[in-house]
Amino acid sequence: MSESEASVLDYLKTYALHPLPQHALTRAVYWLTRQESALTPGAIRRFASVFDVEMNDAVEPDLAQYRTFNEFFTRALKPEARPVTAGASDIASPADGKVSAIGNIADARIFQAKGRDYSLLSLLGGDGAATERLGNGRFTTIYLSPRDYHRLHMPLGGRLIRQTHVPGRLFSVGPHTVRALPDLFNRNERVIAQFETEHGLMALALVGAMNVAAIETVWHGLVTPPQRSSISHIDYPATATDSDSVVELARGAEMGRFNMGSTIIVLLENPAVWRTDIQPGDAVRMGQLLGETR
Repeated sequence: MSESEASVLDYLKTYALHPLPQHALTRAVYWLTRQESALTPGAIRRFASVFDVEMNDAVEPDLAQYRTFNEFFTRALKPEARPVTAGASDIASPADGKVSAIGNIADARIFQAKGRDYSLLSLLGGDGAATERLGNGRFTTIYLSPRDYHRLHMPLGGRLIRQTHVPGRLFSVGPHTVRALPDLFNRNERVIAQFETEHGLMALALVGAMNVAAIETVWHGLVTPPQRSSISHIDYPATATDSDSVVELARGAEMGRFNMGSTIIVLLENPAVWRTDIQPGDAVRMGQLLGETR
């Protein structure tokens, strides 16, 4: 297939999703994946076979032990299956997946795909202070396919300072859509968690997608659903109060999870140096060394 033919196919697959009731379909998936049913074991076995899901790394490798599809999909892994890089300046991969893009943030613009970039300010839900700090930093975008482990972990240790929920569409975030749809990550619903680290500000953008029926964080629980109509921010204290506690997470600690495949974008204020042998399209595993802070 020629490059032009592949481009046309990308557009056809992408824009076919425009008229679909994305949120309604996704909420139906949310409900279905949490049902205990006689059909559940067969559905899990079929899914694991079609997508070649690796179960040997799971705490519970027996598919028959999962009561719901969501239990299987958000399964825990054995700690030894994903060792976390341990150098003082190391940046760990937050997830299993494929690198969609990696590089520098330039003048508060982030590379999406060939010929396309998008606004950092929009991605962060209009947070000007965070945009100022991150606007010439570093980023990497990691796509999680349906076969991947779907818990998300900390690339660096840090203290949570803000969580933002930005409502939006639920387009697929598969490679064909990334190539074809401008501003994809700013169109889709997302949750952004900001952390102060020893190496400056870090933001993790958890991007929703079609059939990503839930985005959770470990400190908040389920963020979406329900569907909301406006951007919301929650600020977290630097010191404990009567109503709030300080949220501090170490590098490699779980910070959230997806249901079904999606994308996480790591944004760093620090002018980090990425590994030169990691390129777009490469597979990575949670805890793997991505680069080093300066």
